[in-house]
Amino acid sequence: MSGQIGQRVNMLIVSGPSGAGRSSAINALEDLGFEAIDNLPLSIIPRLLDGPPLPRPVALGVDVRNRDFSTNGMIELLDRLHRAPGVSAELLFLDCDTDTLVRRYSETRRRHPLSPDDTPLTGILREQELLVPIRERADVLIDTSALTPHQLRAEIGNWFAPQAGMPMTLSVQSFSYKRGLPRGVDMVFDCRFLTNPHWEPELRALDGRNPDVVAHIEADPRFSPFFERVHELTASLLEPFVDEGKTSLTIAFGCTGGKHRSVAMAERLAKTLADQGWRVSKRHRELERQSKDGPSGKQG
Repeated sequence: MSGQIGQRVNMLIVSGPSGAGRSSAINALEDLGFEAIDNLPLSIIPRLLDGPPLPRPVALGVDVRNRDFSTNGMIELLDRLHRAPGVSAELLFLDCDTDTLVRRYSETRRRHPLSPDDTPLTGILREQELLVPIRERADVLIDTSALTPHQLRAEIGNWFAPQAGMPMTLSVQSFSYKRGLPRGVDMVFDCRFLTNPHWEPELRALDGRNPDVVAHIEADPRFSPFFERVHELTASLLEPFVDEGKTSLTIAFGCTGGKHRSVAMAERLAKTLADQGWRVSKRHRELERQSKDGPSGKQG
């Protein structure tokens, strides 16, 4: 796969569990000027780059209904696209909680593609497990659980409608070093030198979005100089990245457990950049794992 010489290819992969709104998202992207292709086999996607020039950004719908879909195949495709010269590839993952997916299947009386002869719940749980590694690779994650189709279209527009001035999207994430670095991260900052709320019994069960946890971390005299330098460095690089044609940037903060310090820093930087007019999404990898696996007492 060589890419198309002299032309930058913008490709958006749209995935997520069946029933989370992928078709609505694909339709919304098509209305925004994307060339939308749904259910294209994974093995054929790289061939798009060897064909005629692509005059428009491309949105590709991919999920378990694709003919040759597999988790490993999807990860390999993303890695291959990211390595291809002249290709800007992003993954939009549409997520949805289990109860809402069950309700949507009940309302439409559809059969789940992974459990056509069983209850939809069986297929939903199986699919969610298959998609965990793909979800973790998302550049943009939208939870559609509480969104109407109209609201989802508006959210897609906020992220992907052509805009002048600041076309690059930012993802600010938190993670635990114990579980390794997130994939596809552009900038990483280590928060493990900051005061750890884990050692305060009244704060241990909370996370870095809680005001008491934030106050405890910000009381560390090293916090403000650290944040100011991180923000200054990040802000100084955004416009040059835009000038170079970069369409997305991922910034990650890590700490021991990914629960307190890294979350607080990610929340603070995401808000600061959003207030400055950038399009920003937030990801808290370990909190997302915890919400699916149950409470954890790991250090933050």
